[in-house]
Amino acid sequence: MMTPAQLRGAPARWRALAALVAGGASALAMPPFGLWPVLAATLPVLVWLIDGTGEHRRLRPRLSAAFGYGWLFGMGYFLAGLWWIGEAFLVQADDFAWLMPIAVLLLPAGMALYTGLACVLARLLWPRGPARLLVFAAALTITEWLRGTLLTGLPWNNFGYALANDLRFAQGASIVGLMGLCWLTLLALSTPAALFDEDETPGRRYVPLALAVGVLALAWGFGEWRLAHTEVGTVPGARLRIMQPDLPQDQKFRYDARRSVLDLYIATSESEGGLAGVTHLFWPESAFPFFYEREPEAATRIAAMLPPGALLITGAARLEPTPDQLRPKAYNSLRVIDSNGRVILDADKVHLVPFGEYLPFQETMERLGFEQLTRQRGGFAAATQRGLMNIPGLPSAVPLICYEAIFPDELMPAGLGEGTRPGFLLNVSNDAWFGITPGPYQHFEQARLRAVEQGLPMIRATNNGISAIVDPLGRIIGTLPLGVRGILDGGLPTALPPTIYANFGNLIPCFLLALSLLLAHVVQRRQMHV
Repeated sequence: MMTPAQLRGAPARWRALAALVAGGASALAMPPFGLWPVLAATLPVLVWLIDGTGEHRRLRPRLSAAFGYGWLFGMGYFLAGLWWIGEAFLVQADDFAWLMPIAVLLLPAGMALYTGLACVLARLLWPRGPARLLVFAAALTITEWLRGTLLTGLPWNNFGYALANDLRFAQGASIVGLMGLCWLTLLALSTPAALFDEDETPGRRYVPLALAVGVLALAWGFGEWRLAHTEVGTVPGARLRIMQPDLPQDQKFRYDARRSVLDLYIATSESEGGLAGVTHLFWPESAFPFFYEREPEAATRIAAMLPPGALLITGAARLEPTPDQLRPKAYNSLRVIDSNGRVILDADKVHLVPFGEYLPFQETMERLGFEQLTRQRGGFAAATQRGLMNIPGLPSAVPLICYEAIFPDELMPAGLGEGTRPGFLLNVSNDAWFGITPGPYQHFEQARLRAVEQGLPMIRATNNGISAIVDPLGRIIGTLPLGVRGILDGGLPTALPPTIYANFGNLIPCFLLALSLLLAHVVQRRQMHV
């Protein structure tokens, strides 16, 4: 780790390189590596680079330099953490491979703008000494929230997931959610920067780090206690089976392979002794390379597969007629099919993936020859709001299709009244787009944290992994690893009473952010009058 003096004395190009490398190394804190202590070496580099912008006498050059260092740090972080998105463009390589380098570079470059903005905000309130770490953590937490909200949002690899990789630290999300974990991660792991503060006495330089170690120890201890002393039961009468087909993505949407795809699903579902006793069978997102109502043979075969009274819960596209009858709307949906082969319940996806499920300015882009990765003509339509799924034989479920599970602020349906708390989270996904890469690991860990935040178990069915049954503390009851074909049987864990976060949302982390900025402002004012 470079010292502040070394950074200040280095040429501008080397400082820029330090920002880029530190950002790239920070991605090691995310799944599947989970090396969160690495942030204690990389975050101080960004703090020192912002310190160095104070050499400029005028404000504008200070802010420009701070933005540049923040953008480079973010570019390194997101490029190293999201390179795997390029895999999706190789599934239909003849049509989309040329877009891969553009997407792999453009998405990190855009997301790095938020890191640059955070450094600008921090520089505006930058006091001397340890108080600047409060500003640093608050500014980055605010822009991480903005990154997950603006322009449809993409909170992927939020810094809070670094600590959440450890299930004991993750229990803090039941109180402060992802936003609070983000603030804690950034504040605690940036404190090594204070060890080199020249204006502080040697003894006082260790105070921020000692406080950070103490707070992290308390958070870890709380998580250990919660995991050891919280009892979780099982919903009576529910015997679940998750089927993971591990179907290659280049076959999944081929209409001419519809029979072989269904053969695979049914054979895998019936493996290991058949479906006797199974009450609910779960298949992944977009299971069928066809619209279910247009293939009566599929309904006949599913009815023959399911035991009497059993239900199939599967991801599947559905069509809805439009008034003009020219082109029906297509929805990416969760569908419940009974043992007679009839669809008895639907839940449509609310938060669609831009360029994956729809194109901005869809009609214009299609006329120019562009199409989204799913190649659904006209793109998918979005549901106006999320509702609960009342699946017979189970508590009510929150339907989450694919990456809807990474948006904590959008998770729960609006307007839930007394006595309408759901019993579990239901997440179906299709991460086969991204192969055996870090992407599916990151997706699973982000989805799992939603269970901890809300105190609700999660059933997760994916095409190629990671499928799992997760209890409301985030513990994995059973799992099917990435790249494995098979089935997972188990019960449904019971929900816990609403967590503090479930009741108050981001109120507590917002208070912590406001307090951080207020304390830093008070310190800055005092420093100006000394």
